[in-house]
Amino acid sequence: MRSSSLVAVALLAAAATTAGVARAQEAPPVLPSAPGFGVERLAPSAPGGGWLVMDQLDLRGPLAGAVDLTLGYASNPLRVGDARLPVVAHQAMLDIGASLSWWRFRVYLNLASPLALYGESGAAGGYDFTGSSVNLGNNPDVISDVRFGVDFRLVGRTGGRFRLGAGAQLYVPTDHKSDYASDGTFRGALRLLAAGDARWLTWAAQLGVHIRPRDDADVPDGPRGSELLFGVAIGGRVPLGRAPWALVLGPELFGATAFRAFFTRAATAFEGLLTARFEGTAGDRAQLRVRLGAGAGLGSFGSPEWRLVAGVELFTHNQR
Repeated sequence: MRSSSLVAVALLAAAATTAGVARAQEAPPVLPSAPGFGVERLAPSAPGGGWLVMDQLDLRGPLAGAVDLTLGYASNPLRVGDARLPVVAHQAMLDIGASLSWWRFRVYLNLASPLALYGESGAAGGYDFTGSSVNLGNNPDVISDVRFGVDFRLVGRTGGRFRLGAGAQLYVPTDHKSDYASDGTFRGALRLLAAGDARWLTWAAQLGVHIRPRDDADVPDGPRGSELLFGVAIGGRVPLGRAPWALVLGPELFGATAFRAFFTRAATAFEGLLTARFEGTAGDRAQLRVRLGAGAGLGSFGSPEWRLVAGVELFTHNQR
């Protein structure tokens, strides 16, 4: 009797151990959490720059300035993995900027504030992604990375066929990585700027380097380090009758691609916007500029399915 009881207890213990091992083997592995980063790829031009992204290099002296406000919405700017998990499905941003220029020089400041960032959580590519959840009500994210910039017109004159300039930007982090509103690190950009006007035609372009320390090579659709920046805009300028206003209508194409994964889909952001702007042409006094843009992403990393942008700007410059 005693021997049979011991055998029964041993069998029960063995069964329990086997069941526990089976349950442990069946438990899903714990995935590492994907670190967030700054998803926004639209960097508005310096206040007074004219275009939404490109810069017309309209720098003249002796003293001028501009303030602007830009509101933008992007649909699905970050979808990761084969299932295209919408980690950031809706993104609404408010940008406020101010600049001062003196002859050929300009310095400026840009503050970007996320109004809404929404997305879905899930697993992709061996990582656990937490969808963004930012709103002005119960989970505000006051400001993303702060951008400081300086530009200099090297060659050409205002209103001429060709102008060449150079610029530098510094992004100061705010450490809102989990909201996909910041890289959480200092980063910068060096750019060559070009622009020109010929009768009714106006154009602008840029080529530069985005110095980006973040290199999340193992994370699906994450940053891949420093990038090549590029962009071009071309449009027609139409005076609006005898009123001191002009309409400029044309496309802007811009993007970035990581040097370590040059022009691959997972590391390239490319967008096209059809833009229109109404701007004052009355001379030395304060002028108003209203800018509108609509378009779509043509790449993958950080490129939205579609985007809407609207902005208003007050600027002054001396005609000399």
